Amino acid sequence: MSKFAYLSVLFGCLAGTAWLEVFLRTKVYQRAIRLVLAIAPVLVIFSVWDAYAIAQGHWTFDPHYVTGVTTVANIPLDEILFFIVIPI
Repeated sequence: MSKFAYLSVLFGCLAGTAWLEVFLRTKVYQRAIRLVLAIAPVLVIFSVWDAYAIAQGHWTFDPHYVTGVTTVANIPLDEILFFIVIPI
């Protein structure tokens, strides 16, 4: 598999729902403040949870499927993007 497998899935999730914005006029992307307010708690809570689980050795991320870019507390960038994309 590719190092971009995780990002590809996230892109597919965004592409699969983007049509709702256009055809159903959901205006999710136009309501930036609401979007940030909805995503911020998810991002914070699950990032802390991930950081703890990674530090304790409860789970890891296969380097063959993620980009290798890590953020704070060794959380892969791909995982942080997951917490942003999936609520959208």
